[in-house]
Amino acid sequence: MDEYGNSGEGRATRRDEAVRAAVEQGLLGPDSPIVGLLDVTGIRESAAELRAAFAEVTAPGTPVLHAFAVKATPLVPVLRLLREEGIGAEVASPGELALARAAGLSPAETVLDSPAKTPAELREALALGIAVNADNPQELDRIDGLVRSAVSRSPLGIRVNPQVGGGSIGATSTATATSKFGVALRDEGAREWVVRAYLDRPWLSRLHAHTGSQGIPFPLMAQGVAETYALAEEINRRIGRPQIDTIDIGGGLPVNFASDVTAPTYAEYARALREAVPGLFDGRYGLVTEFGRSLLAKHGTIVARVEYAKSAGGRAVAVTHAGVQVATRTVYVPGSWPLRITAYDGKGRPKSGPEVVQDVAGPACFAGDLLAEGRALPLLDQGDYAAALDTGAYYFAHHYAYNSLARPGIYGFVPDPARGVRFATVRDPQTLASIVAESGGAHAGALTTLHAPGSR
Repeated sequence: MDEYGNSGEGRATRRDEAVRAAVEQGLLGPDSPIVGLLDVTGIRESAAELRAAFAEVTAPGTPVLHAFAVKATPLVPVLRLLREEGIGAEVASPGELALARAAGLSPAETVLDSPAKTPAELREALALGIAVNADNPQELDRIDGLVRSAVSRSPLGIRVNPQVGGGSIGATSTATATSKFGVALRDEGAREWVVRAYLDRPWLSRLHAHTGSQGIPFPLMAQGVAETYALAEEINRRIGRPQIDTIDIGGGLPVNFASDVTAPTYAEYARALREAVPGLFDGRYGLVTEFGRSLLAKHGTIVARVEYAKSAGGRAVAVTHAGVQVATRTVYVPGSWPLRITAYDGKGRPKSGPEVVQDVAGPACFAGDLLAEGRALPLLDQGDYAAALDTGAYYFAHHYAYNSLARPGIYGFVPDPARGVRFATVRDPQTLASIVAESGGAHAGALTTLHAPGSR
């Protein structure tokens, strides 16, 4: 059981009940062969665990904003639920900001981070009073101009790259020597430039760093936070007053994709940080966190119907409706992003029986569209269901439109004494008309009207 009660066993039980109920209530079936399911109980529990973990290590009265990384699960109902649980939003695009605002998040609950903010994005954020972390000197120059032209309530800071190294997945390591994010502190002259930027701008009050995401070990994460804290201390010492009053430590807590157990926990991470950087928690600095995957991954499941069961080269192959369109990272980089697969029968009940080595394939027209290759599972038959677990973040909300496959419907669920499980629609299944519209259907004849001079 997790330290604050979010039991992996309880989560698995809720999931099994939800899959069965989805079949019984018609959310899953021949005409709706793929859905995403979100465990609302689990999401609430994770949010409570996050708040409790940092409350345990911070001095009483310390301002703490836990801002959910919207990129992980960009769904308005999810953001509204998290807001109800005391979690804000970290946004990295105009689209994500629009989602956060649609969910009712206030500017005070929102942080804007992006390596490519346009003047219009910056102008909007500063007009609203949203916190902004400048990524680089050119962006800070833009902010200079905006601050001179209009008064803003936005807390402003600089994102730095402590360059402490990468983890096991290069694409999610953001503190490498050549990372595209932030001001690279170990580059020649960079640290002094950052200090001077604060000396010259009394309105800069925050410092931000994010060491990485999945695949980053605890010690490296803690080292990145420690170096950011040390820089804040140096800047305030040089200025002679506590100009930096808030440190944004980013997120990046890795997720255990091997079982239902939550490991590591927020409590373990918070205590590790307190041990490595005790001054961070003594009340002199406000804190911002930006966790994403660790809040949602364990609470999402993609369930897909087995359309055909076949064999090839002596290996069983289950052809399902879940593949690259919902699990892009897993299909293209399976070694870094493996997913657990659970077998359910045609009535949505966990399937038993001897395990058989088989492939679980998706519907896209290329050979590598596999959710799992050579996986030992109870044999999946036509009409059964394959569930991809731990997919609440960076999976079913990040559709990849290969073969113009439709986005699946997404449904949140809670246990219900009367019905067994109660569902709420988070996102409707995409219609074929929507696919046509997104693919230029309103402009079908546009290209036929264009002719090179003299061609006719």
